Amino acid sequence: MKRNIHKIVAAFKINMGGVFLDQALPHQKIDQLDPFLLIHHLDQSYTVPKKQEKVGVPPHPHRGFAPVTFVFKGGVHHRDSIGNDSVIYEGGTQWMHAGSGIIHSERPAKEIAEQAGDWELIQFWVNLPTAHKMTPPQYFPLTKEGTPTILSQDGKVEIAVVAGDFKGTKGGIETYSPILALRLNFQEGGRVNIPVPEQFNALTYQLDGQLLVNQEEISKGKDLVIFEQNGKEIELQAQADTRAILLAGLPIKEPVKSHGPFVMNSQKEIVEAVNDFRAGKMGELTEFFE
Repeated sequence: MKRNIHKIVAAFKINMGGVFLDQALPHQKIDQLDPFLLIHHLDQSYTVPKKQEKVGVPPHPHRGFAPVTFVFKGGVHHRDSIGNDSVIYEGGTQWMHAGSGIIHSERPAKEIAEQAGDWELIQFWVNLPTAHKMTPPQYFPLTKEGTPTILSQDGKVEIAVVAGDFKGTKGGIETYSPILALRLNFQEGGRVNIPVPEQFNALTYQLDGQLLVNQEEISKGKDLVIFEQNGKEIELQAQADTRAILLAGLPIKEPVKSHGPFVMNSQKEIVEAVNDFRAGKMGELTEFFE
């Protein structure tokens, strides 16, 4: 049985410190889809060379959730307060369990900034269960080559399994709650049936192209499709070459209190997070540029 479509909403433009991007979650029509809290889509071209330290997102803290970045064009240079310094390129993923607190920066790879290249990524936030909100932070870089990838039966859909299990293929990232995270590249006409546990919440987001969803509705680039919590399968068929992601997860069903880069269960815990950051308890990050 296929899942019913609950609603389709279009992402909208926001200004994040002078950087314009598309936001699919939170949305005026839906605040979150437990355990997914936020979806941002950045598609930017540097038309003139820039110094790496002048672009991207400078050091900032997180606590209580997992910020995840799918890289589609260019590369993302990640540095953090627990000593990680890595660049992940197109087709790769940066998955960070912020846990008890971490400071990190996210900048385009040096050559992308300095040679005026394209930079496209999706970042989404996955809530952490209360039991793991204060675990030590961890960072997991996953390259395109290290991501388990299979083809659909018709050979026209490439499915990269980042987390969870897709028809026996297990993703490269271990998560603190059950998650299915897929990257989908369709050739026109390509079709795939995606099994999703019935108790999971599920959504798709398209970067571009056009999909026929469950043989009933068309979704287009920058559309967020939210599914009812029924049925065990989602069918997607491309009406044009299309890039998309599918996220599904078991709802945590716990209180959510958020303030900027912190996601906890209560206002008291938010105040503690702010105070701990100011007191330097989330470490320090000094960036060095060549």
